[in-house]
Amino acid sequence: MSLKKEIDKRKTFAIISHPDAGKTTLTEKFLLFGGAIQVAGAVKSNKIKKTSTSDFMEIEKQRGISVATSVMAFEYQDKRVNILDTPGHKDFAEDTYRTLTAVDSVILVIDSVKGVEEQTKRLVEVCRMRNTPVIIFINKMDREGKDPFDLIEEIDQTLHIQTRPLTWPINQGATFKGVYNLFRNSLNLFESNKTQLADEVINIADLNGDEIVGYVGEKDTQKLREDVELINGVFEPFDVELYQSGLLAPVFFGSAINNFGIQELLETFLEIAPSPRNREALERMVAADEPKLSGFIFKIHANLDPNHRDRIAFMRICSGKFERNTFYYHTRTNKKLKFRAM
Repeated sequence: MSLKKEIDKRKTFAIISHPDAGKTTLTEKFLLFGGAIQVAGAVKSNKIKKTSTSDFMEIEKQRGISVATSVMAFEYQDKRVNILDTPGHKDFAEDTYRTLTAVDSVILVIDSVKGVEEQTKRLVEVCRMRNTPVIIFINKMDREGKDPFDLIEEIDQTLHIQTRPLTWPINQGATFKGVYNLFRNSLNLFESNKTQLADEVINIADLNGDEIVGYVGEKDTQKLREDVELINGVFEPFDVELYQSGLLAPVFFGSAINNFGIQELLETFLEIAPSPRNREALERMVAADEPKLSGFIFKIHANLDPNHRDRIAFMRICSGKFERNTFYYHTRTNKKLKFRAM
C-alpha cells in the first residue's frame, strides 16, 4: 500500500472531558465496536470487579479516574483508529495538554446533567490554540439532565465555539426513546444494554411521514419535528471544512455506558475527521507525505510491570515510515540510534 493510502486510512484522536463525564467509558465502547474487546465492563461499578481496559495503573483503579494517557488502536471500516484516552482530573492535566500535541482531532465528552465544567473550559482553550477539530458528545441522556437546547447554548457561550447538532435526542431520562440522526436521516431507538452493541437503526428519510409515529408515538414525533425545524432554521448547515479548521463543532447525543449513540458518533467521525496533516516544527513545515521519518515523543510510561524496570515511549510519527532495527537521528543527543518497536 502506498504511503498516501496509509496516511488517509489513519485517524488519531484524543477523548477529553471533565472527570466523571464518561470519557473512559466512551473509550471502552469504541474498542467494543472496533472488536478490540468483546464485552465491556461497567466503569467504576462496585458490582463489577473488572477494571476498564484503559485504566490500568493502581491509582486509576483506586480513584476511578484516568491518570496516564493510554494509547489504543483498532480497525473499523478499513480505517486504522488510534485513540488516546487522557486524564480528566486537573491534578494530571499536564499529561492531557502534552497528549493534545500528538492528535489530529478530539472528541469532547460533556455530562448532560452537569453541563460544561471547569476542566472542560481549559481543555477547549488548549484545542483552540492549535485549531484542533472538536466533536462534542453529550453523554448520559438516559438520566434526567439539562434541556438539549440549553446545553447547546451553554456550550456556545461558555466555550466560545460554534456548534451544529448532527443527532438530536427524543426526550431524556426515564422517557428517553433514542436519537434522530440529522446527518444520515435515520432513527436509533434506545435500549439499555451495557455489554452489547445497539443495532436497531431505522432509515427515516422524511420526518413528516407517518412511519416514525409507529416508533416514538404522536406526541414525541411532533416534538422532534419542531426541534429539527428549529435546528435547521437557527444553525448553519454542517460544513466539513469549517469543522476540520477547528471553527465548527458537530454535536452528538447518547449514553456511553449503554452503548447508545456511539455508532453514529464513531462512523461520522471516521467520515469527517482529518487524517494526519502537515505539522509545523521549529525549523520548517513537515509534510505528512515526506518519505523521510520524523516524529516526536509525547509520552513515556515507566514501570508498567512491577516485576521489570520497563519504559515505553510513545512517538507521534509526523512523516515517513518507522522500521525496526534501523538507525535514526536523535536530535537531542545529536547521534544516530537504533530503535525497536513494541
